[in-house]
Amino acid sequence: MNTGGPPEDPPPIARTRRLLFTLGALSTFGPLSIDLYLPALPALARQLKASDGAAQWSISACMIGLAVGQLFIGPLSDRIGRRRPLFAGVVTYTAASLLCATAPSIEALIVLRLVQGLAGSAGMVVVEAMVRDLYEGRQMARIMSLLMLIGGFAPIVAPVLGGQLLYVVDWRGLFVLLAAISALLMLAAVTLPETLRPQLRHAGGLRRVRAGFSAVAGDRLFVGCTLGSSIGSIALFIYISVSSFVLQDGYGVSPQVFSLIFAVNSVGLILGGWVNALLLRRFAPERLLVPEALVALVSAVGTAVAAALHAPLAVFLSALFVTIMSGGLASPNATALALTRHPANAGTAAALLGSTGFLFGALFAPFASLGGASAVMMTGGIAVARVGSWLAYALVARPRAGGASGAAPRTGDPDHDPDHGPRP
Repeated sequence: MNTGGPPEDPPPIARTRRLLFTLGALSTFGPLSIDLYLPALPALARQLKASDGAAQWSISACMIGLAVGQLFIGPLSDRIGRRRPLFAGVVTYTAASLLCATAPSIEALIVLRLVQGLAGSAGMVVVEAMVRDLYEGRQMARIMSLLMLIGGFAPIVAPVLGGQLLYVVDWRGLFVLLAAISALLMLAAVTLPETLRPQLRHAGGLRRVRAGFSAVAGDRLFVGCTLGSSIGSIALFIYISVSSFVLQDGYGVSPQVFSLIFAVNSVGLILGGWVNALLLRRFAPERLLVPEALVALVSAVGTAVAAALHAPLAVFLSALFVTIMSGGLASPNATALALTRHPANAGTAAALLGSTGFLFGALFAPFASLGGASAVMMTGGIAVARVGSWLAYALVARPRAGGASGAAPRTGDPDHDPDHGPRP
């Protein structure tokens, strides 16, 4: 009998590298939507006669869309399965990207970026739900780390590609490229199996959706991991939205050099996920979560000190690399611990987890550029976010070495939920 883990007889493709590669590729909608046109952000602001803050809101609008969309698509995928919401989202994303390329003003671009984020959220939330359908425990944490490795190539390649393409096209051409990439991902989505078994699909309408949200939100471990991961996302989005202005306007680097710097730091994020995957061979995710968050905190404080002392560019960039790398350590473990006790509401749990991170990033990251983007404001904001993330893991989640803290809530579990029959 399956008691809440992966399907007893998952599709053969679930055990292949092809599945992991496809899921990793589909999880890149967030990085692709944001990172590809980062080198063009200052030029975009000038061409559309917009302020730096208004240009950054084109990033925040996309992140808000990525956040809000997950709240709808996640529960929907719990009800009708994973494949249909995923495919519809990718199709809509392709159309929205083409419309972004024709935006006549910064206001129109912000609205279209919101739509683009809403559609792109399907790839992110459905992928996490599919992983929860297929894996559990330490294995799920390792899969999350591996997906970070695969999907991590997007923030490496995207800004470099964007920076080089600026030699021949403007920012509008970059959105056309986004549409082409999403069309390829549409073909990848067609190859995926349906991972949610029919007997686990919800049929209770809004009442069942509310019950699912209540079950997930009532789990202290889930709340702590989600809060810590989401506050940590603020640090990443501060870096994403401000770094192009800090390095190009503050340090005088070209868009092409900035794209290379951004790519190198993205390699660091991948290395963080790889190190975590290695550590998971010996330690359970609940043992690693708080110490890894502390490492991220210390590295962020070091980078803020380097910025405050006006360290040379090489020193500042070295410290920033370590800071970004450390951000890839705890996140996969937080995701695995947050999802592991909610097999009956995997889409809902993944939606809350992912949407909160993007929403926090969209709302709080712009504060790091109040009064103008600077290295001190950027790194100080990252350090503050890392402090909050560590506190959430240590004080709210409080995972135990022997397993997840507290009893898993029963509400929303098909074994106890009247909307479901017993599990096979």
